[in-house]
Amino acid sequence: MKNVLMSIKLSYEDMGRAEKRVADWIMDNHAKLFTMSITELAAECHCGEATIVRFARRLGLDGYQGLKISLAMEEGHRQISNTIVAEDTPYEVFEKVCDGIYLSLEMTKKILRREQIAAAAEAILSARKVAIYGLGNSASVALDAQHKFMRAGILAVSYSDNHMQAISASQLRQGDVAIGVSHSGSSKDIVDALRIAREKGATTISITNKGRSPVTKQSDIVLNTASDETQYSILALNSRISQLALIDALYYYIVYSLDDEARRAIDETELSLESKKF
Repeated sequence: MKNVLMSIKLSYEDMGRAEKRVADWIMDNHAKLFTMSITELAAECHCGEATIVRFARRLGLDGYQGLKISLAMEEGHRQISNTIVAEDTPYEVFEKVCDGIYLSLEMTKKILRREQIAAAAEAILSARKVAIYGLGNSASVALDAQHKFMRAGILAVSYSDNHMQAISASQLRQGDVAIGVSHSGSSKDIVDALRIAREKGATTISITNKGRSPVTKQSDIVLNTASDETQYSILALNSRISQLALIDALYYYIVYSLDDEARRAIDETELSLESKKF
């Protein structure tokens, strides 16, 4: 496996001034990197996000996430949880997973801005069309949002292919809504899709972990989740539950805001699904 810190030292003299600032910061503070977005690191190093990406690629890594993962492995942060250990029984693992989910939900409740979720709900409620973008772990959240919104009578489609995301975004217009789901906030394809949608006049919403990140720059509305798991591992499992909770909250608000005719349409949808059950 590539030794990142050694590679930084070997490449240091070939770097420009901005890249050297990144190198100096990482050499002195690399343990802090795991909880930071690319936007936050760029601010610390007084450089642009493109410099961070260029710096990572100079080291033979696939962008900022690759840099974080490689450093995490070197630091010994291989665990996927800060509490679960190999000696735990299956039930003990379940208890700890539940505790982590509870903590993530409570943290999200504390940092979620009420005016932002209200604005998101009203935008979706009045939208002509809702496009939802998610990749990897976030793709299931985007699909769940499509399922919930469609049941509420909203024309919603989720996209987990980056080409389809760009195509969909290019066809949106004023009155439409684009939702990007990205825990890190640094998924280039999600950011690009929201940027395109915004340029076409659509309202853009991001569901992302707290803190500044590239996706928030392309978002009219930001719905923040919170999880301390990223301080200990490179995975973000509990955050998915907080994202799903946000989707459920939006769904319930929309359902209870609909008029009687729309509510009847929901009942008819449920009735039509009865034939799919024994």
